[in-house]
Amino acid sequence: MFKGIVVEKDAEGYRASLGEIDESRLPAGDVTVRIEYSTLNYKDGLAITGKGPVVRSFPMVPGIDFAGVVEQSDHPEFKPGDPVVLNGWGVGETHWGGLAQRARVKGDWLIPLPKRFSARDAMAIGTAGYTAMLCVMALEWHGLKAADGPVLVTGANGGVGSVAVALLANLGYKVTASTGRLNESDYLRRLGASDLIDRSELSEPGKPLQKERWIAAVDSVGSHTLANVCAQLRYNGVVAACGMAQGLDLPGSVAPFILRGVSLIGVDSVMRPKADRVAAWERLARDLHGPILEDIAGEIPLAQAIDAAARLMQGEIRGRLVVNVNAP
Repeated sequence: MFKGIVVEKDAEGYRASLGEIDESRLPAGDVTVRIEYSTLNYKDGLAITGKGPVVRSFPMVPGIDFAGVVEQSDHPEFKPGDPVVLNGWGVGETHWGGLAQRARVKGDWLIPLPKRFSARDAMAIGTAGYTAMLCVMALEWHGLKAADGPVLVTGANGGVGSVAVALLANLGYKVTASTGRLNESDYLRRLGASDLIDRSELSEPGKPLQKERWIAAVDSVGSHTLANVCAQLRYNGVVAACGMAQGLDLPGSVAPFILRGVSLIGVDSVMRPKADRVAAWERLARDLHGPILEDIAGEIPLAQAIDAAARLMQGEIRGRLVVNVNAP
């Protein structure tokens, strides 16, 4: 038996509860992992609260990422005792996830935990931080350099935004952070933000072309915010889009793309090929300074995760939230 959160949907309604789970109920997979830490991401908040159609089958253990140690393996790349990390692959949506003390998954979904990081470090970064790294890499693949001009990060107090600010600042970029919580300005400046703007400057309908402000952006918000970001990018600017906190729609114009040569790059982290995952985690180990993780991430025990998910959906959680699945 092991502890875990289970999401159920039946005649009694939609609910999440913490309880004991028999190991025989674990889904099919060739690697069993003893989980040490997981996290609460926006998608986990949707899954636990039922505020979004994230969970595709029931019952479901939520948690889209985890870090721990291989307990049993029939996969050629892993053996018992190996430290591993998992992000995405539908875990916590279609396959039991990381908000529990055990997981059984396909070994192809796992990557070795970089030696620089502990399991807690890896979850302080989590899927949000790994996605932020993919966004930065996408901007670099486009040719962006720190000397090209200032960059914008939307949703800067969130998980993706916090890590993106820290990464870009560490790489020498001048970073503007857009946030709905300007009272957290000291936190964002510690991460490396040079300037801050209120998210209201971007969240309402705007003109197809606006004053050129940034050469690049990382956007985790979508909707009007993304449309306005595109409209305010400089000539040949580029935005890496990875989220939809404001909405899935894109109520904008083709004008920035055909008149200013702006590029919009979509960044998916869920089904990313393994080589890209390994490269992203290697970059995180190189470019994300250790002390920053303590500022970005708080920690809670598994027993508090359900309540914390509700606060996350209310926008009350700053940065990352690590879940210690073995804490009393």
